Amino acid sequence: MPMRDAACAAGVSRGFLHSWGSFPNLIFDIETLGINEDDHKIDEITTDFITRVDRIMQNHSGIGVKIFRLRTYHCATAIPCPTERSATSANVHPSYVDRWLQVAITPGIEEFELQMPWQNKIEYKFPCSLLSTERGRSMQSFSLSDCAFHPALEVGCLSSLKCVRLSSVHITGEELCGFLSKSLALEQLDLHECKGIPYVLLQLNCLYVQECVMLELIESDAPNLSMFCYTGRPIHLSLGYPLRLRHIQMISSESNMLYCASAKLPSVAPNLQTLFLTSRYEVVNTPMVLGKFTHLKYLEIVLIKPNQSPNYDFCSLVSFLDGAPSLETFILRIEFLAIRHDSILEYPDYSLLHPRCLPQQRHDNLKNVLITGFCSAKSMVELTNHILGNAPALEYLTLDTSRGHERKIGKSSICKHVSEEELVEVQRARLAIVRYVKGNVPSTVNLKLIEPCSKCLSSRV
Repeated sequence: MPMRDAACAAGVSRGFLHSWGSFPNLIFDIETLGINEDDHKIDEITTDFITRVDRIMQNHSGIGVKIFRLRTYHCATAIPCPTERSATSANVHPSYVDRWLQVAITPGIEEFELQMPWQNKIEYKFPCSLLSTERGRSMQSFSLSDCAFHPALEVGCLSSLKCVRLSSVHITGEELCGFLSKSLALEQLDLHECKGIPYVLLQLNCLYVQECVMLELIESDAPNLSMFCYTGRPIHLSLGYPLRLRHIQMISSESNMLYCASAKLPSVAPNLQTLFLTSRYEVVNTPMVLGKFTHLKYLEIVLIKPNQSPNYDFCSLVSFLDGAPSLETFILRIEFLAIRHDSILEYPDYSLLHPRCLPQQRHDNLKNVLITGFCSAKSMVELTNHILGNAPALEYLTLDTSRGHERKIGKSSICKHVSEEELVEVQRARLAIVRYVKGNVPSTVNLKLIEPCSKCLSSRV
C-alpha cells in the first residue's frame, strides 16, 4: 500500500494504526499524509500534521526503521507544546520532533532526512546524542535543513555514512570537520547556505590531497588558494578560478598524468609559476597544451618507469615548453633508466636523415635545463637538440646518464645497484651525447655531463 493510503487508513482504523509498529519506511509530509493544503488553513494543516504523525510514531516500536523523512516546511503556525498552556510562535514544537526522532533513529536506520520550515521562530536543535555509534553505524544518508546541528563528542563513528546534505543549517567549520572525521566512508557532501562555515574557505591557501583511492572529483572555489599538492590517480579538477594559485604538485603512481595535466591545468591555474608532475609512465604522447602557462617559470617532470611505454616520444614534451613562454627552468627526471629499442646509435647515418619537424617556437626565457636518466633514445636526443636550437638565453645544460638525485643510498656514498643492462645503456647514452649533442652546444652554454661513479663503471662493465 502506498504511504499516503497507509497514513489515511491509520487515521480512521485503530487496527491499521497498530500495524505501523514495524513499518520500515516512514516518510512524513503533507502529500504522503493525504493533507490537502488548499482545503485547510495553515493552523489546521499544522494541527492535522502533528496529530497524524504523532499517532503513527506513538504506535511504532522503533524497530526496523530503514528510511525516515520528516518534512514540516508546510507547517508554520502557533501550535503549543503538549506541556505548555499557551501557544508558541513556531511550527511544530521541538518537543514533538525530539519524540519522533527518538523512535525513528534506531540501530538499522539507513536514510534520514529532516526539513524544518525556514521561517521557524524557534530554532530546532538536532539532538546529536541520537548519532551514537550504536544508533548511527548503519546510517548511509543524512540530510538536515533549517535547524541547528552542533555535533560534539557524543557523535559516534558513522562507519556507513556515504552522503551528507546540510541546507541552511547552523554549524561551524570546526564542528563540520569533527563530524566529517567520523564519517570514514563519506562519498558526497552537499552544503547550502550554512553561514557558520567560512564562505568559500576565504583563508584556505594550501590544499593537500594524498592517496584518497575512491576520490573522483576535487571541487573548490577558495579564492586565495596558492598551493595545491595532489598524490593519486588522475581525476577531474574544478578549482574555480584561483588567481593566486602559483604552485601545483601532482604525483601519480599510475599512467598519463602528463596527458591530463596538459589538457586541464592551463584553465585551472592561469597564473601558475611552479609545476611539478610525476607519472609512472605515459601510454600516449603528450598532446599540445590546451592554452598557455603564461607565468610558469619552473617545470619539473618525473617519469618513473618509461620502459613500460616503449613507444613514448620524449620529444612530445616540447608541447609543455611551447605552452610556457616565461619558463626559466626545465627539469626532466627518469627514475629508472629507459632502455629503448629506438636508440639513436641504431641509425649510423642519422646525420643524413631529415631532422624532426617540430614547432620552431623559441623559448626565449629558458636558462637552465637538467635531464637525469638521459638515455640514447632517438627522441631524447631530438628533444635536447630542439632545446639547444630554440633557447637563445640558455646558460646551463646538465645531462645525467645515471638516476640523478636517486643515485645514492640515503646520505651515504654507496651507489644504488645498477644492472649490467643499465650500465650498457649509460655508455650508449654517453656516446649519443658525444656524437649527436655536444656539437650543437653553443659556446654560451655550460654543458655538464654526469655519469655513475668511476667505481661502478670499472667494476660492473
